[in-house]
Amino acid sequence: YRSAGGLYHTLQPDQLTASAVEREAIRADPTFALEQRLFIQNQLPCLEVKRPFILGTQEEIWKATIAHRFVELLHQKTGKLTRLYTQNIDGLEAQCHNLPRDKVVAVHGSMDRAECAYCGATSDFDAFCNQVRTNIKDVTGQDLTAPKTSTPIKCQVCGNNTVKPAIVLFRSKLPEEFFRRVPQDIPNVDLLIVIGTSLAVAPANTLVFRVPQTALRVVINDEPVGWRVGIEYGPQAKRDYFAQGHCDDITLDLIEELGWFEDLKAHIDDLPEESAGRVKAQISLYVENSESSDA
Repeated sequence: YRSAGGLYHTLQPDQLTASAVEREAIRADPTFALEQRLFIQNQLPCLEVKRPFILGTQEEIWKATIAHRFVELLHQKTGKLTRLYTQNIDGLEAQCHNLPRDKVVAVHGSMDRAECAYCGATSDFDAFCNQVRTNIKDVTGQDLTAPKTSTPIKCQVCGNNTVKPAIVLFRSKLPEEFFRRVPQDIPNVDLLIVIGTSLAVAPANTLVFRVPQTALRVVINDEPVGWRVGIEYGPQAKRDYFAQGHCDDITLDLIEELGWFEDLKAHIDDLPEESAGRVKAQISLYVENSESSDA
């Protein structure tokens, strides 16, 4: 979003269905297009910006990775997963069919559901996507079947034009589920696994210091993170361990060590190309080692 070439750098307010005042506000601060305040008065800029992501989520253009499958297997094989708290809004956990929905707390909401920003009523996601496809124009110009102009999507409960993907918009509240689940989950945690995050965003990063002092904490990341929330690395560390590397590489190692590789192989066709390549490379290595042993 914020990187060079990302959404906020490439967003063109003049393409959005907005008033002159709204466009100037978006030009000054691109995040305004995704603010709750604007959405309540005009849902179209947000839906136009998010159209490719909404439809891509429905079509499963993006796939659950090895790291996602590790969490799924952790629950499936041990039954010891208390909860997965994710700051990602991509909803990829839903592709892990052996990971129950109630085991996942999407701290910033999830793109694979729909709700009304005004009354909170949930909507059928596929029906919402169909309306996005037929009602919302494609500001990227890639979908030739998209309408030329956008028309609002009305909530069937309250009648307002305020239906959106169930993500947390700027200047809106986090899901109540987060605040309800944390006090229930935290007291009994004996192992906290942190995967692929900077640990810079509250309140999700508070889980690190809210778990019991007896809980071990494993951080899987390319670079060490978490000093500001109490993570301590090095030879003197008593409860913190840093597993440095790509999340898929580290979780693949864990899957192998735990004897779950055959289970992962069953999902190889469902993985992203890069993740599948890692699994195939490991399979090739097994074959080479087997042939060497036979020789």
